[in-house]
Amino acid sequence: MKILLTGSTGFIGSNLLDELTKKNLVYLIVRKKKYINTKYKKYIHFKSYEELNKKIKKIKVDVVIHCATHYTKNHKSEDIKKFVNSNILFGNIILENLQIMNVNKFINFSTVWEDYNSIKNNYVNLYATYKKSFSNILDFYTKQYPNIKFYNLMISETFGKNDSRNKIINVLKLNYKKNLVTKIISNRLYLNLINIEDITNAIKLILQKKIKPGKYVLKNNKYLSISKLINTFNKKYKPSIRTHWLSKKKLLEKIYPYKSIKSWKPKKSNITDVINTIKNT
Repeated sequence: MKILLTGSTGFIGSNLLDELTKKNLVYLIVRKKKYINTKYKKYIHFKSYEELNKKIKKIKVDVVIHCATHYTKNHKSEDIKKFVNSNILFGNIILENLQIMNVNKFINFSTVWEDYNSIKNNYVNLYATYKKSFSNILDFYTKQYPNIKFYNLMISETFGKNDSRNKIINVLKLNYKKNLVTKIISNRLYLNLINIEDITNAIKLILQKKIKPGKYVLKNNKYLSISKLINTFNKKYKPSIRTHWLSKKKLLEKIYPYKSIKSWKPKKSNITDVINTIKNT
């Protein structure tokens, strides 16, 4: 199978790349040459979006997996252009060329923050607003190209290997390694965590099985108490994770109940998997 993968240097994209290249021919899109790894040969390097538009017309792929994004929780004015370029323009150019590339399936990653706390179209920040805007664009092309199967995957908090992001599990891991105190917003914080391995398995199902196109949510069946996680870890290992709790307010973000992918279950996302991720420094 021939796959075009965007965002291959990010957390989700890099993990997908490692797995998908085992049995597939994977094309990667990069803007900066410093991200070109000689381990992978099929690169589409571009300096402008006009150049990208010309180059992708020349390849033929079965599937596009769109992971590329610009993320920031609290934006600054300089993020606006990055949001437009990375979260709208870049993906739109690819969508416009799907038929020319002979694409059968288009898989997009979005965020549960489009519907924050399970309220439809309740955007938690500007990042989520742009992701929702791209979801609307995706809906347009779904109607334009009825012969192509479109999948929009909503994801929440993720963790796993190759994580360099400033996310809570990775911060706990890094601070534990350095024996530093981690400040956590509340000891009654609950997270819906998904292991990158489970996300990879969801992609494999879409690639290999006859999964109906549509919008799906990749979420854990259970919320994880951050205090329970740390207490369980500290009972098992020494030295302990050092924390400073900033409040006792209950914090649990509900997730909008989009449908789940048939035959998919999060098998690598329980408390033991999270503990192993923190410990394996």
